[in-house]
Amino acid sequence: MKYSVIIPVFNRPDEVDELLESLTHQTLSNFDVVVVEDGSQNPCKEVCEKYNDRLAIHYYAKQNSGPGPSRNYGVERAEGDYVLILDSDCVLPPTYLEAIEAELQREACDAFGGPDRAHESFTQVQKAISYSMTSFFTTGGIRGGKKKMDKFYPRSFNMGVKRDVYNALGGFSKMRFGEDIDFSIRIFKGGYKCRLFPEAWVWHKRRTDMDKFFKQVFNSGIARINLMKRHPGSLKLVHLLPMVFTVGVTLLLIASLVLRLTGSWLWLYTLLPIEVYCLLLFIDSSVKNKSMSIGILSVEAAFIQLFGYGLGFIKAWWQRCVMKKGEFSAYEKNFYD
Repeated sequence: MKYSVIIPVFNRPDEVDELLESLTHQTLSNFDVVVVEDGSQNPCKEVCEKYNDRLAIHYYAKQNSGPGPSRNYGVERAEGDYVLILDSDCVLPPTYLEAIEAELQREACDAFGGPDRAHESFTQVQKAISYSMTSFFTTGGIRGGKKKMDKFYPRSFNMGVKRDVYNALGGFSKMRFGEDIDFSIRIFKGGYKCRLFPEAWVWHKRRTDMDKFFKQVFNSGIARINLMKRHPGSLKLVHLLPMVFTVGVTLLLIASLVLRLTGSWLWLYTLLPIEVYCLLLFIDSSVKNKSMSIGILSVEAAFIQLFGYGLGFIKAWWQRCVMKKGEFSAYEKNFYD
């Protein structure tokens, strides 16, 4: 087998079913599939067994340890020359593997990744979250999908690595959050070549509600400081933008409240930048998603993304850089919410 698809899963049999079904429609067939059940109470073994006659599939169950160690567990049992790391909430277009094959034949590399999109079947909330995470008007605009990037750091929802490179780097670390960025940084530090494959995209469901989305991005903000401590110099100006947005919007709201309490009509102008930003988000998302309701939800999702990340970043900066405490994360009930 040239490729091995590695899928860690926790209590998501329906999502795994959709992903496996999409794998049966690939235009290339030189791959096997390794599903690692990470201590689920609602296992997907029966779902995997449905595909025994259509996929070269291997199912393993283990105690819960999180997605990083579970990916390592799967790679240890994989057969392919390249391992393709996917989240269980992804669905693949039929040409996904074909796009990877074409890119590798055009220009070889040691690691790669692709962007994500929202599927028509996604809920309005999922489409709004997807917009927020991929939009030019949020930090999503730097996540991928652009052909000209100095360095592309693949994320674990859609990542490929040569198996010998994966083994040489020791796979994913035991970081609870940000483990995929940590791995990507180590790829570059190891002198390996990593590229964006723009046509190797996936449909990615992401979180199913705004509460889970907030927890995800809050942990991502914390992870960025943890990554800075592990890899000095990895923190870039762009990583500060959600924090700047959070502080800036908060100061504008406070200024508006103070001016209003003092009877000054200038409070209207302090809200103008926020109103313009909301309008831009609403119009852009409404046009792209052909839905005004998704446009409204996208404004909410964007503020949750930026404030959640910004607050997590500020909390971690205070705890780790000012209070000199050790690595930590929040919302640790499980790794997958």
